[in-house]
Amino acid sequence: MEKYIFIDDLTSDVLFEAFGRDLKGLFENAAEAMFSVICQLDRVGHKESRAVEVSGRDEKDLMLSWLQELIALVDTEGMFFSRFSVEEISPTKLKAVIYGEETDPAKGETVVKGVTYHKFMVEKVGGVWKARVSLDI
Repeated sequence: MEKYIFIDDLTSDVLFEAFGRDLKGLFENAAEAMFSVICQLDRVGHKESRAVEVSGRDEKDLMLSWLQELIALVDTEGMFFSRFSVEEISPTKLKAVIYGEETDPAKGETVVKGVTYHKFMVEKVGGVWKARVSLDI
């Protein structure tokens, strides 16, 4: 099963779909997909870790909170992240540890300003979780 795919139908945004056998996998893969836009994942080490906790009204709101929190950490911590480990998850709460290193322009790709509601969705289809995410770049 693929972790994520990119969809070419937007010009000013990046649209991707992430997949997971469970919510944990879905949220880890969505974060990885987003950071593959932000930085060169294969060049970002796991030198430092950060604990992340977010909550939401449901899985969709939780996904939005998760990705927005990760974008905020790029700015506030000055870090790129390349490994995402969801430790605890429910439809309304998530606890994770993320790993990365200080931002380096040589490893950067695209500045992501935020997640938009355009085509945004989180759903379970036939035993597989799927999220569609549009990033404002």
